[in-house]
Amino acid sequence: MEATRIHAIESFGTLDGPGIRFVVFFQGCPLRCKFCHNRDTWDPAGGREVTLDELIADVRRYRGFLAPAGGGVTATGGEPLLHARFLSRFFAEVHALGLTTALDTSGFTRITPEISELLDKTDIVLLDLKHADDALHTELVGVSNKPILAFARILAERRIATWIRYIVIPGHTTETEHVVRAAEFVASLSNVEKLELLPYHEMGRHKWEALGAEYRLNDTRPPSRGELDAVANVFSQHGVPVSLNY
Repeated sequence: MEATRIHAIESFGTLDGPGIRFVVFFQGCPLRCKFCHNRDTWDPAGGREVTLDELIADVRRYRGFLAPAGGGVTATGGEPLLHARFLSRFFAEVHALGLTTALDTSGFTRITPEISELLDKTDIVLLDLKHADDALHTELVGVSNKPILAFARILAERRIATWIRYIVIPGHTTETEHVVRAAEFVASLSNVEKLELLPYHEMGRHKWEALGAEYRLNDTRPPSRGELDAVANVFSQHGVPVSLNY
């Protein structure tokens, strides 16, 4: 019986894709974001094991209020692409229930046959764009942004509907030069339906402390409304539809 490891389930999500979402947080992540608010999802051996049948049974239980709202299932994490083979089968079952599938991912991957098959079963991708500059991206999240930008271009080539998520972190992702570069890149992608601005917050700090880990952005504050508006204006000026979730 096919199984994988998940961190948690949210049965009534409204922030991770269209409509009402059944959100599954998968375990394991290759990134090491200094601002991560799900620090306890990094370890691929953490969380709990769940079988495909168990997960589909849970989705079926909530189908009655997911379907009328145009909703469905969102796979997030952690990094759901680490579970591509499992997810392909899961998403196929979700489609059989008449629900939509969404993938909330860092995009840090290469296109393997398993990833390609998963994308064929994905209705919408929520893609994080954490920094436009490769060196600063690496300093902030521990990996290069080059595979992520390549992944974004592949989504455009395959015409997969995409929402870009840009995290606004004062002193890290708010410099005008870098925001302009990010906006230029997003504007070049024909499949992007909108860009969501996600304000930095400290709500995950306690998870770092619980794991005995030092929080990496101790001197960073949440962005002001003015800083959020300034970033939003840059994207808007480049013709990118911006969703203000603040």
